[in-house]
Amino acid sequence: MKKLWGGRFEAATDRIVDEFTASIDFDKRLYRHDIEGNIAHCKMLQKVGIISASECRKITSTLKEIENEIASGKAKFTPEVEDIHMYIEGKLIEKAGETGKKLHTGRSRNDQVALDTRMYLKDEIKEIFTLLKQFISEIAAAAEKQIDVVMPGYTHMQHAQSVLLSHHLHAYTEMLLRDIGRLKQCYKSADVMPLGAGALAGSSFPLDREYVAKLLGFSSVTANSMDTVSDRDYQLEFIFFSSLLFMHLSRMCEELILWNGTEFSFVELPDEFTTGSSMMPQKKNPDVLELVRGKTGRVYGSLISVLTLLKAQPLTYNRDMQEDKEALFDTADTVKKSLLVLGKFFGKIKFNRARLEYEAGEGFMEATDLADYLVMKLVPFRQAHEVSGKIVIYCLNKKKKLRDLSMNELMSFHKGFCEDVLGILDPKSSVKRKKTSGSTSPAEVKKNIKRLYGILGKLKLS
Repeated sequence: MKKLWGGRFEAATDRIVDEFTASIDFDKRLYRHDIEGNIAHCKMLQKVGIISASECRKITSTLKEIENEIASGKAKFTPEVEDIHMYIEGKLIEKAGETGKKLHTGRSRNDQVALDTRMYLKDEIKEIFTLLKQFISEIAAAAEKQIDVVMPGYTHMQHAQSVLLSHHLHAYTEMLLRDIGRLKQCYKSADVMPLGAGALAGSSFPLDREYVAKLLGFSSVTANSMDTVSDRDYQLEFIFFSSLLFMHLSRMCEELILWNGTEFSFVELPDEFTTGSSMMPQKKNPDVLELVRGKTGRVYGSLISVLTLLKAQPLTYNRDMQEDKEALFDTADTVKKSLLVLGKFFGKIKFNRARLEYEAGEGFMEATDLADYLVMKLVPFRQAHEVSGKIVIYCLNKKKKLRDLSMNELMSFHKGFCEDVLGILDPKSSVKRKKTSGSTSPAEVKKNIKRLYGILGKLKLS
């Protein structure tokens, strides 16, 4: 196949070079965006008088024909065509003749690929935004259903203080809301139109970049042609967003995996989202959660890959940049698939209320409440902390729980204890006693879940 850039060359490209440099196997997914960008560029060329109205109509109709061929699976891609941009332009010239050769006026593959990836990423972000909102809504709904269930809160993987399960679940929605904030910034970064930068220096033709931006739904145009063709920050921002998102998803999955184990038995995972063992008949494996946890490393790898790819490139475009797309595409695919499955999965989880509340009564988690009680009796906190610690040692030696202690036993440690102390030595009392905003008190949790729904109802991408 004759190269569209081959005028300067006397010898044909070696077959092995075609195979090594081709990106058509993975960038063919950009065909819709490439054709949409081509059509906008074509209409702009007509607007500024570079091509005629009839030429514009011929090019546009031919591009739509090529789009239908690719969509229907009739297109045959080989390494010689290099990439999706060359394939589409080659097909256009093949079908539209000399008229097709006019389309690339004032344009380079450098600004063309920047346009296609920005358009692609904007579309992907729109989908991910919807999936992420839906997932947050599923978690919020689960929190509402379990609004008054008490469970142990952990530090250092040890029982620490009693919390509401709904408060624990709400913590993840706060993480994911921050992720949505980052995703909105990703969209803003991608929403800048690069076409017109040419190879690196702009164009001698009177191209109307703002008109192209309007046709393609971009908010603005890039300001520096050299930066335009070398910029991949918008991709890095998206992959960084994805890395943080997966860190949050992985933490959630890890907890659910633990909670599903016999040692915790806090949850029962749905059959539809678990798998069995090929050898052990009793097993019900949390494969979906483990795979999301595993895919976190894959997304992190994409971030490091693109950061490393760009770290030593001089301005402007270099062929190294071809290597950005597989990381970008894989990250977007991984995010969408994971959010889709987790969104459907979460609402089907069954929480074991009896087990959660039993464990909330274990581990001396009322010890802090005892210390706080003494502080309210004007005992300095450090002294109250020491008294409470000694009571825990006493209970361990006597194999008792705090709520099993008599008034005489408590008063033997400090005379500040009165009968009303007995009312604080249970998990539900502990959570109700919390007064600070953002705490695990039932009133605060209900208020924050209501606030969350309000945020989700008003949340827009741009």
